[in-house]
Amino acid sequence: MGIYEELGIRKVINASGSMTNLGGSIMDSEVIEAMNEAARSFVYMEELIEKAGEVIAEVTGAEMGLVTSGAAAALALAAAACMTGKDLSKISRLPDTTGMKNKIIIQRLHRNPFDSCIRASGAKLVEVGNNFGTEAWEMENAIDDDTAAIAHFVFDPQPGVLPLERVIEIGKKHDVPVIVDAAAELPPVENLRKFISMGAVLVLFSGGKEIRGPNDSGILCGRRDLVEAAYMNSFTHHFGWFGIGRPMKISKEQIVGLIVALRKYVSKDHNAEMERWRAMADYMATELSKVQNIEVKVIIPRMGPRPLCIPRTEVKLNEEALGLSTAELIKKLREGDPAIEVWRVPGEPVIHLNPQCLQDGQERIVVEKIKKVLSR
Repeated sequence: MGIYEELGIRKVINASGSMTNLGGSIMDSEVIEAMNEAARSFVYMEELIEKAGEVIAEVTGAEMGLVTSGAAAALALAAAACMTGKDLSKISRLPDTTGMKNKIIIQRLHRNPFDSCIRASGAKLVEVGNNFGTEAWEMENAIDDDTAAIAHFVFDPQPGVLPLERVIEIGKKHDVPVIVDAAAELPPVENLRKFISMGAVLVLFSGGKEIRGPNDSGILCGRRDLVEAAYMNSFTHHFGWFGIGRPMKISKEQIVGLIVALRKYVSKDHNAEMERWRAMADYMATELSKVQNIEVKVIIPRMGPRPLCIPRTEVKLNEEALGLSTAELIKKLREGDPAIEVWRVPGEPVIHLNPQCLQDGQERIVVEKIKKVLSR
């Protein structure tokens, strides 16, 4: 009996994607073995953090890297670093930012639940633009002596959003660091270096999604002085005090796991992986197209900053003819053992079957379960 069976926890077949609430991704055995090895010894954490940072810098082209406890922690530490620099008196006072540069500019169309990580550092968000877009002059006019940084989230292309290239130009013109949240912007692998090469000062990625490291790991990389400041704001206490990042502690096992996963990720055959995903999506589309009262096709729903993106099988339900709502279908899929998780397009009778986290053969289980539910 496995540990999940012993605990009475159902396993999930993940046709939704690399989702935090499903555990991120499945780590390779090589990563797990490295983490097990790391667990058997003590180390000086400063040495491990420094060496891991060198690996991240090499992979990303940044001056320095830092392993964090998830991309959300990287965002909070990036904000803190831009406000405090390496000033210990400021670091020890966060989240009290009295007397500091504490404003971080964000476009209104980029407001999202994750910007709470910026506010957790004590930073004050300054919105620019409106629900229809942002003009460059609006961002420039918002910059003053209290501006610590500009935050830019890499999302789906949105009409009116000031593009990253222009944001970076404005940041350089006014000597204001630009923080780029690229947490889920893999694939393609080229994005690991893209945003740094564009001129972003700090960039962050999730370690628990496509990189397939521990779910609670992340990467912060960029300009050396600010990454060093982020490290000083983090959980370590060899300076004799704790920073705002103390609750964001990351273990030696997580650090080792992420670095092994990162090296493995950049060296693998990405074209072969894309072909595997495409074959799964095609299979699911072909099989489900035999079912009445649904429309099925393979799509690439997101292009934007991703010149290559994961193909997905889109299933559109004729709810009236089926006598079954999309919500009911999803509920039925979740009730099984193993449960099956899919992605629902908000407000539409449409689900996406994402092959990114499917293990070989699971695409067949997904198809058969959907057929079974819809045939009722």
